[in-house]
Amino acid sequence: MLDPELCWQAVCARDASRDGQFVTAVRSTGIYCRPSCPARRPRRDNIEFHPSAESAEAAGFRPCRRCSPKGASPAEQMDALVAAACRLLEQTSTPLTLAQLAARIGLSPSHLARAFKTRTGLTPKAWADAHRRARLEAELPQAPSVLAAALEAGYSGTRALYERPGALSPAQQRRQGAGEALRYAITPCPLGLLLLAASEKGVCALLFGDDEASLEDDLRHRFAAARLQRDDAGLGDWLHSVVAQLEEPERAARLPLDLRGTAFQQRVWRALTQIPSGETRRYGELAASLGTHARAIARACASNPVGLLVPCHRVVGGDGARLGYRWGAQRKAALLDGERAVLREAEPEAG
Repeated sequence: MLDPELCWQAVCARDASRDGQFVTAVRSTGIYCRPSCPARRPRRDNIEFHPSAESAEAAGFRPCRRCSPKGASPAEQMDALVAAACRLLEQTSTPLTLAQLAARIGLSPSHLARAFKTRTGLTPKAWADAHRRARLEAELPQAPSVLAAALEAGYSGTRALYERPGALSPAQQRRQGAGEALRYAITPCPLGLLLLAASEKGVCALLFGDDEASLEDDLRHRFAAARLQRDDAGLGDWLHSVVAQLEEPERAARLPLDLRGTAFQQRVWRALTQIPSGETRRYGELAASLGTHARAIARACASNPVGLLVPCHRVVGGDGARLGYRWGAQRKAALLDGERAVLREAEPEAG
């Protein structure tokens, strides 16, 4: 059963996340549209809502040619073109210029650049550089030398590899990060088991799981370049702070963080820390505030290594669905329910 008021709000907001959930039929024109249609908004008293295109057509309406409510929307078509551009960048050994990439895709360079940045948070060049860097990191452990790994990944030499300030050098990566030590500790918590890992700068991982072996494997996978040392006693106070927040969400743990990710991931993670406890944001809302695409936000949330303290559990689907949590939907629901319960208790009673 459609709620007309909620449907109207979605039409006013041109909410693309509601596309496919209903269509808007305009009596004066005999046309039906997606909620996100960019055409001029009709008068409220001149429209009706239908659960599907088939329902609207049965009532005598025809599809809008601008938003194509029966096929892929313009936004979905552009998503497919950007995905094709990403595949070209990843599969081409010789770097493509923006003009070359645009010609292959069938868009103007400026149009492709805007669409690519909106949907991925990166320029095509930055995307290609990141993918090439990932190929390099995959090659380093088994390559006979850093130069050999660089050439295999598509670099012309090794000079560019040492130009990123603050990152592990390729030589360090090839030796699997010899020299960096991380301490970690594991404790029971209301969500099962909790692993907290820290560098000299602060917490670099906060993972949830059901058994210690899996948690330790996860940590080794994330920090294969580091020397890991278990230190339950040394990290006891920090563990206590985190468990206290889980048990009583109003007691937020104030711990230093050592977040490791791309510049875009760090932007998203910083934005997550600004969402108040007990509140949520939709992927689309967060994407709009950061000038990017909801899918890029979802990828950054999935890459978050610090659960709870970087609260990716506070990001939900367009209809409020509790989607996409690295440590399971049940844990996400438990965290949100606990925070909202505290918020409700703090609200003043109606007089």
